[in-house]
Amino acid sequence: MGAAPHLFQTGRIGDLDIPNRIVMAPMTRARASEDAVPTGMMVTYYAQRASAGLIISEGTIVSREATGYIKVPGLFTAEQIASWRPVTDAVHARGGRIFTQLWHVGRISHPDLLDGALPLAPSAINPGFESYTKNGRMETVTPRAMSLDDIRRTIDDFATAASNAIEAGFDGVELHAANAYLIHEFLVPSANQRTDDYGGSVENRARFLLEVVDAVAGAIGSHRVGVRLNPCLDGPAGIVLDDEARKTYDYAIRALDTRNLAFLHLAALMFTPGLDSADRTIEMGRRYRPLYSGALIINAAMTRETAEAAIAEGVADYVAFGKSFVANPDLVERFRDDLPLADLDPANLYTGGFSGYLDYPPAA
Repeated sequence: MGAAPHLFQTGRIGDLDIPNRIVMAPMTRARASEDAVPTGMMVTYYAQRASAGLIISEGTIVSREATGYIKVPGLFTAEQIASWRPVTDAVHARGGRIFTQLWHVGRISHPDLLDGALPLAPSAINPGFESYTKNGRMETVTPRAMSLDDIRRTIDDFATAASNAIEAGFDGVELHAANAYLIHEFLVPSANQRTDDYGGSVENRARFLLEVVDAVAGAIGSHRVGVRLNPCLDGPAGIVLDDEARKTYDYAIRALDTRNLAFLHLAALMFTPGLDSADRTIEMGRRYRPLYSGALIINAAMTRETAEAAIAEGVADYVAFGKSFVANPDLVERFRDDLPLADLDPANLYTGGFSGYLDYPPAA
């Protein structure tokens, strides 16, 4: 297969020197405590993968009402902040760099996770999806449309969680504005039917995202802030990719380009078996590269070869890998030496224990 010289170029994200172009994508793994506190297993897990150019942690909830899954970590209590510190220290001790992904699931939640309260959303539209609760999979309900006070409070929650992330030792944060969760819901007419300043036009649908970005940048500096979008999602969880949605993504990406962020992370995930492909991901990069001049990460179904080709072509600066990093803690070394990749154990992705989490051996 030969060398991959572009994949192993050095780079720069924010104020960080990056040793290679291989990013570990954010992935929910359900190894935190019931109170959203990081556990000791997570220290080992992230340290094992510290050779990535950049690690982006699993989605980390910004408040109790942001949760939609059991055993995901948070960054809104003192115990959570303190328990993340051994993770970031371990990654840095191995020469790594780590951002955390800040997350609010919006309407992809359930009253079982919210002490009986309804999930928050731009509009009261049931996504027709599932939430993972202590009682198992539960069908989503019709959420409560957010008031202006709810919106202001949630923006503050993101900014506070970002400050907490820096206190916990993270190098920065990625805002989760993808995959049908709260910020994504504001961007598309299929989920946002508001008639106030947060809906009804391209500029208004993008307003919540940009206000969150500006609040977080004000709290920790724009050079420590990245944003993840999924401008390809069409169908799952009630997200429809229509012309208005496309116009909103275009507007939002151009607006983000003016904000001197650490990076923009574009995912082409479809969440439908057989539909994710490297070709789709590269085409996404080609479409949006002209709109964003900063560091651009692309993600979904990429391989060593397709990542090298994408960076060589200039459609992205970095490529994020998800499942490959789960099964191969030494993914960077395997790519460097052109070694075969280990297979994923899908049955134990979210089971909460050692198996499928810390039992993937390195190649050597």
